[in-house]
Amino acid sequence: MLTGVERFVDLLGARASGLAGTTLPSIESAVERGDALALGHGDGHFAACGREQNVVRLARTIGVPLRYFVAKMYHGPFLVTSDRIDRIFEWCVDQRIGWQFDPSYTRMVPAHYLVEIEQVGCPDPSPRLTRFFSPEIGCGPLDLDELGARYVSAALSALEAWLATVPDGEPIAVAYSGGLDSASTFALARLALERAGRNPGCLRAFTLDLGNGADARQAREALAAIGCEDSLEVISATSDSLDLADAIRTIEDYHALDVECAAVAIRLLAGIRERYPSLRYLLDGDGGDENLKSYPLEDSDLTISSVLNNPLLYHEGWGVDALKHSAPYSGGLSRSYVRTYAPAARFGFDAFSPYTSRSAIAAALAIPFERIAGGSVERLYDMKAEIVGRGVRAVAGIEIPAFPKRRFQEGAGGESYARWRVGKAWCRQVFLRQWEERLNVAWDAERRSGNDVSGARAIPLA
Repeated sequence: MLTGVERFVDLLGARASGLAGTTLPSIESAVERGDALALGHGDGHFAACGREQNVVRLARTIGVPLRYFVAKMYHGPFLVTSDRIDRIFEWCVDQRIGWQFDPSYTRMVPAHYLVEIEQVGCPDPSPRLTRFFSPEIGCGPLDLDELGARYVSAALSALEAWLATVPDGEPIAVAYSGGLDSASTFALARLALERAGRNPGCLRAFTLDLGNGADARQAREALAAIGCEDSLEVISATSDSLDLADAIRTIEDYHALDVECAAVAIRLLAGIRERYPSLRYLLDGDGGDENLKSYPLEDSDLTISSVLNNPLLYHEGWGVDALKHSAPYSGGLSRSYVRTYAPAARFGFDAFSPYTSRSAIAAALAIPFERIAGGSVERLYDMKAEIVGRGVRAVAGIEIPAFPKRRFQEGAGGESYARWRVGKAWCRQVFLRQWEERLNVAWDAERRSGNDVSGARAIPLA
């Protein structure tokens, strides 16, 4: 193995959003020296990489994806990191080793873990994973008013930290369906701006309507209920304008519900960008359903027992030690948040959801769901409206209406949704075809052997 050759390439660079109680340099330092305890301090989102001799360390929260791939060059392993699979592939193609690549060889850093990878040869050992976020489970009171106040207060604090990074006077878009999560995010953002002495009129609520969608109607009602109907802008389009294959290429995943959600998000964000070419800041309520376990169990193979006995199931999947854990994609919201992150990044938005912050997740996990639900699926479904509604009332002093639960794609799509919804098998076939085309080109291109040391040199980090 050659010495003096840098074999770690970070194509992303350290990223952060809405940090509170810490700084990005502090996070970078903690990752580099492997201090998981220090990473657990503070709030907000980050992704960072570091290296100490032959050990590369990586860590992230839910809000910033981070992936890596081990290439073989210069008689040794080259570890390449980025937020996107295709960016890693492009680096490999540029180095003439695209023929080594396959998307299934990439790995997603699981949210809330410090990952340590030793570069010692061929093959490298499996990564070591250490948790840095371990909230207490079910320790809260049974009083729904207090639970709601704690949960919504955590979301408000996260919003205040993020808004502190937004220049005063900058317009802020809110992806708005009128559901509990987007409605509460809008109301709390207005409160945070008022408390900071800033103009809450900079907030604009954007709703997508693909033709008689329920979201457009309920968005007007929800905003009218708090006296902000003038803040609403409806992006009207047709279902024919959705491109599901493009959504798969954007999120680099084939989970059908996430593909549908991303396709609708892409159309919404494209509409906002067309109207406001320079608008940068975007809020949404993603993560609220995961926090309060508000997903219909009949849409999956889950039971109320599996959900309640695995408190972080909706956030992290079954866990890194479980048989069903996906190394290329992680699990839960750790995986699926790309449906929000990738479309926003594509259109140049700095996006944030207060409900994905660790403080809000911790406040949600403290809720004694099992004791309150008492084994009733219906009671579990009802809890979200009660907790969020009571919390917003306690914290902001306003009432937000609660509408029937529906997914983003269904609320925007209306009756057309039944015509364009897709299954996982179709999505996976499209994903594989897209990669087949790219990999065939790389296979036929000029190749570089892993034993070729003619270009051995230090590669500067991003």
